[in-house]
Amino acid sequence: MGHNAHVTSPDSHRAGFACFVGRPNVGKSTLMNALVGTKVAITSSKPQTTRRVIRGIVHRPDAQLIVVDTPGLHRPRTLLGERLDSLVLSTLTEVDAIGFCVPANEPIGKGDRFIADKLSAVKKTPVIAVVTKCDLASKEQIAEQLLAVSQVAEFAAIVPVSAQSGEQLDVLADVLIEHMPESPPLYEGGRLTDEPEQVLVGELIREAALEGVRDELPHSIAVVVDEMLPREGRDDLLDIYAHMFVERPSQKAIVIGHKGERLRDVGTRARKQIEALLGTRVYLDLRISVAKDWQRDPKQLRRLGFYD
Repeated sequence: MGHNAHVTSPDSHRAGFACFVGRPNVGKSTLMNALVGTKVAITSSKPQTTRRVIRGIVHRPDAQLIVVDTPGLHRPRTLLGERLDSLVLSTLTEVDAIGFCVPANEPIGKGDRFIADKLSAVKKTPVIAVVTKCDLASKEQIAEQLLAVSQVAEFAAIVPVSAQSGEQLDVLADVLIEHMPESPPLYEGGRLTDEPEQVLVGELIREAALEGVRDELPHSIAVVVDEMLPREGRDDLLDIYAHMFVERPSQKAIVIGHKGERLRDVGTRARKQIEALLGTRVYLDLRISVAKDWQRDPKQLRRLGFYD
């Protein structure tokens, strides 16, 4: 796969998120720290709103790669119903590429396959297999491991690296950056400029609103999270102000339901999901408005956070 795999205009900038997964002791932490050089403390004006821990950032003139910690994959605990375990949900919605780590000096085992299976369910996110600890293996061992890994699943790429010696780290960064979307930098001067949790929270609200009325309103609900901030003087409660938009008054009536009953249910269901996701208590202020034909109006779409 050449570096021109994605032909982009020369002045385009890429930015996005990557995470590394693998069973314990495969060298994920060492790899992340080596890749990003320094650990960054992201200052967020919203304490505790994210379970996502930023490990560091690879800054390049034409790209920004933000490496995040993934919550453990070896504890299959379901937060959002049986459909998605928390890793798959957060990975799907939060990262642009996944690095699946397997050490060069140990045979592939059950734990590796368990994780590879989980990752194969994540259809939209490219998975790059990273063969770590290459400094501890002979050339033959590395070659055999690359072959073995290629038979575990279909990967977007397979990259052998050594975090200890730094070998091939730049290649790994190149490959990950190739999979980042075109975007201005997401992170400047110690702050995240976009809040991916808000996107996630919006999705959970939308899911809750569509539950049970999918046939009547397939796609005509958009959700904008206007504000997410800790309640004044309390760090255990998060206030979320969100706004749902539908296209027609008749749809608004469906979502509100008899005497507002449906809307209250939607709020309760969404709040529980959000609390499970963010690990904090939540007060959800949910409103609904009609934005006429928002799906066909580029200006409305941009305002509602769709940038196609």
